[in-house]
Amino acid sequence: MGKISYMKLKGSQNLRQRLLLSTLSSTPILIEDIRADATWPGLQSHEVSFLRLLETVSDDCLVEINETGTKLKYKPGIVMGGRYLEHDCGLSRSIGYFLEPLIVLGLFGKKPLSIKLKGITNDSKDSSVDTFRLTTIPLLKRFGVPLEGLDLKIVSRGVAPKGGGEILLSVPIIHDCLKALTWTDEGMVKRIRGISFSTRVSRQIENTIIHAARGVFNQLLPDVYIHADHKAGAEAGNSPGYGISLVAETTSGCFISVDTTISFPRGKDDMDIDEKKELMPPEEVGEEIASLLLGEIEQGGVIDSTHQGLLFLLCALCPQDVSKVRVGKLVPYGIETLRNIRDFLGVKFVVKPEPATGTVMLKCIGCGLKNLSRKLS
Repeated sequence: MGKISYMKLKGSQNLRQRLLLSTLSSTPILIEDIRADATWPGLQSHEVSFLRLLETVSDDCLVEINETGTKLKYKPGIVMGGRYLEHDCGLSRSIGYFLEPLIVLGLFGKKPLSIKLKGITNDSKDSSVDTFRLTTIPLLKRFGVPLEGLDLKIVSRGVAPKGGGEILLSVPIIHDCLKALTWTDEGMVKRIRGISFSTRVSRQIENTIIHAARGVFNQLLPDVYIHADHKAGAEAGNSPGYGISLVAETTSGCFISVDTTISFPRGKDDMDIDEKKELMPPEEVGEEIASLLLGEIEQGGVIDSTHQGLLFLLCALCPQDVSKVRVGKLVPYGIETLRNIRDFLGVKFVVKPEPATGTVMLKCIGCGLKNLSRKLS
């Protein structure tokens, strides 16, 4: 066996995405200086957990971490997929942190993926599992991902700090490659849907959040429906909390989403978190999330800012044909994604701001990534 050639990288930024792109492009990577000067140097627990998840869904991948955790060697294997898999995501980041890369990897597996993920289903840092159901799955369908076999079921909810949530994720494989698209018309908002949840607190909190959010939206359009999802007992996880996920659907089939969760702070972060903000009253939660959604809609574009990275990645993985999309203001995560796509896949986007609308038009020719895993015996 010949000597493995590693792509050399530095720092901890976008580690999750670098590992995803490394796996998709079959590029071994060596990352050094991972928080080398920090008080707690090296890989954090959620990053190690993500590496373990890659090992769960892959065959023959190699992970080497030095004693201090500041140096990582990763040689990707073959994405196998499979049924009845399980992974505990831990409590330092929510399940949403793991979902985005896992869904993309699952599409290029040897077999369809069916996995149980345990941990925190809703928090204020990562997209909630509800947002994945309401917005991310419809986004994947636009790229030709089969409807059959694409599903996310919430078994129980769990919020910080003690989690206790559980979901079942099913991802089908694509038999060849994704479908290039031109998606530039955001249309007009025709309806707003959402889901408000509460765990181990009064059911009245959900109703208060919904009433406050509807108070903002009903001045603008009549078709607003927000579902209440109160959990009790084993389905409520281990910590009290509440939150809401909203999605605006447009006349051209775009889904613009926002979400938030209010729960008690994690133990380590007690000193860093403003308790008043963490335990925001439900009326304020409803009004603030409604304002956030209106802000996302005002920015324009076919997706919200949290989905920019996933949209760009899917465009880059498309066949060697032109994909063209319109987004609102580019966010830092979206910009970093464009750089990582260039480094790993060799795909460059043409970025053209449109001052008249305040939006940005992006187009690229995809790398034509095919699902080769399924063809390997």
